[in-house]
Amino acid sequence: MINSNTFIGIMIPFIGTTLGSAMVFFMKDKINTLIQKILLGFASGVMMAASVWSLLVPAMNMSEEAGLGKLSFLPAAIGFMIGILGLLCIDHMTPHLHIGINSKPEGPKTSLQRTTMMILAVAIHNLPEGMAVGVVFAGMLMGGGSISLSAAFALSIGIAIQNFPEGAIISMPLRAEGSSKRKAFYYGTLSGLVEPIGAILTILLANIMIPILPYLLSFAAGAMVYVIVEEIIPEASEGEHSNLATIGFAIGFVIMMAMDVALG
Repeated sequence: MINSNTFIGIMIPFIGTTLGSAMVFFMKDKINTLIQKILLGFASGVMMAASVWSLLVPAMNMSEEAGLGKLSFLPAAIGFMIGILGLLCIDHMTPHLHIGINSKPEGPKTSLQRTTMMILAVAIHNLPEGMAVGVVFAGMLMGGGSISLSAAFALSIGIAIQNFPEGAIISMPLRAEGSSKRKAFYYGTLSGLVEPIGAILTILLANIMIPILPYLLSFAAGAMVYVIVEEIIPEASEGEHSNLATIGFAIGFVIMMAMDVALG
């Protein structure tokens, strides 16, 4: 079921994370706080636009085509809420540490190192992105015209664009925590590996559960919105100059929206 186009599509976001993590070899050990705020805002804008235009809207269109009429919002609403609750459970069950000024370990108490918990935090963040790519490509593979190949690639490229600065935001704090540049790059890259894995698993599951594809699309949207509201925006709003994150959000949202409409 996973053809060459699909494989390339689900690997593009991972490549974005890898290239971003490689910035640890070329930049100072610490990212300027103002730049980090812009990048976090940009990432949240891309994810929010992708959640709406690439996931929720297609989910409602599919439901409408299935004959739900004015109730076509229902599968999207249910899937969205399950996605929120699902990520909430994962967040509480997994020990992790966000990259922030006053960040403290979250989840169950553990003896894991700070670097390990930072990687787990990013892995939680990346999981819904991988699921989103997987479910969109699954929808494309199943046909029906609701999701085109170009629309699926638009989402994949959009997530890769926001993964590039994210990769740097991950690897460079790891370097600042005491890891070598090579280890910081390795861990940053490893944190992005959850995306293609999540995408492949989602495609395989979607093949079995074709009737609930709208729920899967909106589930991925809910999971991504949870990450935006719970993790990225609070990190971007810490300290002064939070307006820079707002500007970054607007730019990321517009770019992703334009890509989805133009390519979709």
